[in-house]
Parts: sequence; C-alpha cells; structure tokens
Amino acid sequence: MKVELSGTAVTDTPAEKNATPVAAGRKYLYAIVSSGEARGYSALGIDAGDVYTIDDGNIAAVVSDCDRTKIRPERAHLAAHQAVLRSLMQATSPLPMAFATLAAGPREIHRILSKNRRVFEQQLHRVEGKVEMGLRVGWDVPNIFEYFVNVHPELRVARDRLVGARVGFTQEEKIELGRMFDRLLTSDREEHARRVKRALMPVCAEIKASPCRGEREVMNLACLIKRDAQNVFSDAVFEAAKLFDNNFTFDYNGPWAPHNFVEIDMAR
Repeated sequence: MKVELSGTAVTDTPAEKNATPVAAGRKYLYAIVSSGEARGYSALGIDAGDVYTIDDGNIAAVVSDCDRTKIRPERAHLAAHQAVLRSLMQATSPLPMAFATLAAGPREIHRILSKNRRVFEQQLHRVEGKVEMGLRVGWDVPNIFEYFVNVHPELRVARDRLVGARVGFTQEEKIELGRMFDRLLTSDREEHARRVKRALMPVCAEIKASPCRGEREVMNLACLIKRDAQNVFSDAVFEAAKLFDNNFTFDYNGPWAPHNFVEIDMAR
C-alpha cells in the first residue's frame, strides 16, 4: 500500500484584534461559534474584510462586512473562506456555514441565531474539541476491470466464456458482464470499508462515508477526531493500510473544520 498525507495544518494564525464594531449592511457568514471573548481577524475575510463576531446570548456568528449581493466561487473567495475557518480552529471548533452565505444585516444575523439556537447548541456540543480528517482509499492498478478479473474467478470465467465463444460480445452480454463487475465492485468496497472503519473507530468519535467519485476509488471517509489525536489518527491510518497490498493507496488529509458533521437545516 501507499500512504500519503495532504491538506493543511492549522498554522499561521493572523493576529487577533478587538471585535470590529457592528455596522449596518450586508454580512458574509463564515461560521457559528460559542460566544465568549470577542475575537477578530484583520483583513482576512472576503475582499480582505475584517472578520468579527456578532453575539446573541451563548452563541455567536463569525462575519465580515460585504457589499456584494452574490459571492462567486472564485479561488480568492474560497481561500478567504477557508482561511477564516482555519484561524477559528486555533481556538475553537466552529460550525462552518456553506460558502457564500449572506445575511442582510445585523438584525438578520440575530434572527438566524435566535431561530436556530437549539440546533446550533446541539451541533456545537457534538463537535466541541474536535476536527475533521479525510481519508481516501483507491485502487492503484493500470486497469480496474482486468484487476477484478484477476482477483475474482467468477468474473474471469464469465469473461473467458464469452471471449472463447465468438469474436465479440453482444450488447446484452456486455451489459450482464458489466452488472457482474458492478456487483463485485460494490461488494469489495463495502468489505474494504468495514476493515478500515474497524481499524479507525478506536480513535474516531464518528466516521461518515461519502460516495466514491470514480471506479478506482475504494472509499471516501470523513473522520471526526479529538483535536489532540491527530498523531494517533495518522498511526491508525498506517495500521489500516497494512491490511492491504500494494494495489491500494491511502491518502489522508486535514485537519479541517467539521463540514461533514454539521447537520443544520437553517431557518431564516
């Protein structure tokens, strides 16, 4: 197996400053945090805006002023959004908001916090002191179908029976062979995921699987771990990788804000 680390470390936090006074006007919303000592970041947000908090009781919104009516997913905007989240992660576990979330002004921010207070509190408790790590496992083989032919005798027999019978396959035969391949692909993914999850569960509070992006991807996992358990998680990934041969690659990344573990249908 091959194991790689990608992503970002939580480093190089901008200098904090006193909270920026809350002005009227549109706000860009980065995250929800527990309220406390005011925290702000100079020129870190969208369009180099100052980032600050708007408190409402025991929770707060992390925002910057924004005169745009729409935020396009341009590289600079995405980078600013992630930079704010990385900086927040130095001191807390934020509830990240979806990219390009805008509010009309401070009054709407307070309304959002008030209407969603209970779910925000529940989700903040869920991710408190934790970060998200990602793990992708893939097949590192030249031809995924030929690999499966070699490891699954029933697929090889079906393929050889058709090849030996005539020069080409009929459309129905191709479809049936493809269905067999898909069944085996799904079955192998599920079994491999069970093995990896068993190895990681002792160091993870939660594990979530996302759909695979292509035939060569075995699994795409999001892992919620304690902030101070990142080295332990790395060790667990290497131990899990030892269960597989060199036809598999392991690529883990993070830490990230817990995007995959924030479940909010936000009322406005």
